[in-house]
Amino acid sequence: MNPVHRRIAGSAVCIMAAVSIAACASHPKPTPVASAAPPSAPPPAYTPPYAPPPMAQGPIGPVPGSVQDFVVHAGDRIYFDFDKYTLRADADSTLGAQASWLDRYPQVMVRIEGNTDDRGTREYNFALGARRASSVKDYLVSHGVAPSRIETVSYGKEHPIALGGTEDDYAKNRNAHTDITSGARPS
Repeated sequence: MNPVHRRIAGSAVCIMAAVSIAACASHPKPTPVASAAPPSAPPPAYTPPYAPPPMAQGPIGPVPGSVQDFVVHAGDRIYFDFDKYTLRADADSTLGAQASWLDRYPQVMVRIEGNTDDRGTREYNFALGARRASSVKDYLVSHGVAPSRIETVSYGKEHPIALGGTEDDYAKNRNAHTDITSGARPS
């Protein structure tokens, strides 16, 4: 090829390259378009996190026939006046409830514990505590509780429930406590 043709051919190649570059610059490559997703079902309804079912509610309160049932529904302690073993009028409702409760649960055995305040001699207080326990036993027996289900004991001034020297403390310690010794249902 002669030099003129070569120059023309080289110029032609340069021109084509320039046209080609210009064409690319003026027409950017098309951006690919995402294909439209096919229509889908509506989103599922909201489902809250798992919550366990509510627990079944049993009876509220103490188990019938238990020591707690006796304490709550009958009462386990009555009080006495100073140097007395006769039952006070306010003891009648508690002892009546005890007799009724013991009638419902004939397998239950009890111990009546007689107590005193700390005034007086040890011997005198043991004797007074024994008379207080016997007064309670006599009441329960007269209301239908079998004597064989009841034992008595005197603690005198040995088991105070209030430690102090006020009249209120003394009054709390002058009592007879009915303790269930056997036959009650577990709580």
